Amino acid sequence: MKTIRDFQDADRYLYDFKVCTPKKGFAQVDTGQDAWYFGTWANPFKLQIVSYAEGDVTLQTAESVEEFVRAILSLRDWNEQSGHGFKGIDPMGSEKIEARFKEIGLVELLH
Repeated sequence: MKTIRDFQDADRYLYDFKVCTPKKGFAQVDTGQDAWYFGTWANPFKLQIVSYAEGDVTLQTAESVEEFVRAILSLRDWNEQSGHGFKGIDPMGSEKIEARFKEIGLVELLH
């Protein structure tokens, strides 16, 4: 997994409405931590996971579908075990994104 870390002086809405949009292939990963200062998005086409936490931005890019699936399942498990809760992946009304998550075997995480 390739990981890039950065800092962005903004709030998560920059990612919701400009950086990690459904038009760009991103779904929102919903957890109990979500707030104006925290969010996570996943792109099943580019095999990327973006996490924003109080300005800290992490971009993870998987080298294979299998690695991406493992990372998403790990993210789910960590949130559950940490008491934050994992609500699911929201394809944001995109049939294309929903179909891709189904194709790679993560249909049970969609909501």
